[in-house]
Amino acid sequence: MNRTVLPRRFVPVAISVFALAASVLVPSTVQAAHHDDFVIIGHRGASGYRPEHTLASYELAARMGADYVEPDLVSTKDHVLVARHEPEISGTTDVASHPEFGNRKKTKLLDGVATTGWFTEDFTLAELKTLRAKERIPATRQHNTVFDGHYQIPTFQEVIDLTRRLSKELGRPIGIYPETKHPTYFRQQGLPLEPELIKTLDRNGLNRKGAKVFVQSFEVGNLKALHKQLRVPLVQLTSSVGAPYDFVAAGDKRTYADIVSAKGLREVATYAEGLGPSKDQVIPLDPATGKLAKPTSLIADAHRAGLVVHPYTFRVENTFLPADFDSSANPTDAGNLFGEIAAYRAAGVDGLFTDNTDIAVAEEKEAK
Repeated sequence: MNRTVLPRRFVPVAISVFALAASVLVPSTVQAAHHDDFVIIGHRGASGYRPEHTLASYELAARMGADYVEPDLVSTKDHVLVARHEPEISGTTDVASHPEFGNRKKTKLLDGVATTGWFTEDFTLAELKTLRAKERIPATRQHNTVFDGHYQIPTFQEVIDLTRRLSKELGRPIGIYPETKHPTYFRQQGLPLEPELIKTLDRNGLNRKGAKVFVQSFEVGNLKALHKQLRVPLVQLTSSVGAPYDFVAAGDKRTYADIVSAKGLREVATYAEGLGPSKDQVIPLDPATGKLAKPTSLIADAHRAGLVVHPYTFRVENTFLPADFDSSANPTDAGNLFGEIAAYRAAGVDGLFTDNTDIAVAEEKEAK
């Protein structure tokens, strides 16, 4: 297993992506439990600093103070759940440089969209383990490319094992926040994600009330089915555009906009405990200026329905920030993520997904 192992009692605190290489090491006690009920989720780990969905990325997020790490789950040919952002892996691994897998390149319909590349369901776990992860957005995060080729694709079980080890070492529970990726697609491949997810949680004693686990999905049908079989909270993910693919496939005309209406949120509350909206569904951008506009009623409506709200994704680079918080005209420069997070906390969110856990933890400490 390839992973970055940091000194036992120390954790890096990076002030910006440019300070990462010279991060100051401080005692891990500084990053101990940091909040009341606010939840900080390491989005694909600490993906602002390491290639996403690697054990190194998850470990760094936990050491920076994340409450949860988020593995996106897809399936191998032999039906093992592994952590990748998408089933198509040419953008996040070195698969294209492996001539032995050249004939695995295919074009498939992924949620109705023709997609060309290499797909996890065409590889056994043993074959995937011969690949190495790489940075998904190298033009934005060139500093992460120094880690290309150093880490394997982790299994869901390996992520759980890591969080257990780190929970003991850090003296605080590190949770998991898995997402079922493209569940309709994998069902069509004969590799449904849900049975293996349930088995893995059961096997690890995590399918119980009080376990530090959330399960999320952009689709609705699989969450409704999981609601009958899981005893951990479920989170309905939504987007500012489009509709759940299971709705599209079934001819259901409802969209994500319908789901986040007051009526839609009351229905969500019948099978889920939380909502994971795109952050612009909480506070939209002014189309003329690119700055934050007035918050919508989403948080109030969700809270009224009994749902917690964990929006995504908070990232430090200017290209991902509202114009109010840009630091320069260079899209890859680090901007004022502190300010953006503070605006969303003031709007009443209950937590957030971030690529930069250290900044989210520091902002919360500063706010107290």
